Amino acid sequence: MRRPRPPGKGEVSLFLYVLIILAAFALDQLTKYLATVYLAPAGTLPFLPGVMELRFHLNDGAAFSSFSGARVFLIVFTGCALAALAAYLFWKKPESRLERAALAMLIGGGLGNFVDRVRTGEVVDFFATTFIDFAVFNVADCFVCVGVGLLVLSVFLEEAAKRKREKPQDAQTGGTDGSD
Repeated sequence: MRRPRPPGKGEVSLFLYVLIILAAFALDQLTKYLATVYLAPAGTLPFLPGVMELRFHLNDGAAFSSFSGARVFLIVFTGCALAALAAYLFWKKPESRLERAALAMLIGGGLGNFVDRVRTGEVVDFFATTFIDFAVFNVADCFVCVGVGLLVLSVFLEEAAKRKREKPQDAQTGGTDGSD
């Protein structure tokens, strides 16, 4: 059951989530620009020795280069997913701040890669791990992954809170469900 919000509070908090979206998008676009201007000519530069290097890579697919060459599909799918996430965030207005922050990160990161696919057909990736064989990724990917992780955490926390709220009722009835 949703608690009523005080007047004006929802609008202020939604403004904060718009700022998160814009900040994630701007940081992603800035780092991709810098990678294109400074890293592309070099190819690879050390970053965190033994952990990560900066490696310029153009990806025309999705995660791990899946759906490579499927530009139209990726644009349509990503556009629909972003629209659905934005509708959920701004019209349903989830009560959990963690859930709202997770959605804002997902939208901001998704928007960064979406714009690249629409504009050039490729996404600029530049973070490459050196301690394990892993896909090259970018700031937008980081926001999407952290957003997904926070969304999962939000679901677990909500379930735990729901169980905690239900426990006092079980104690009043003696903890039995009448199936003995």
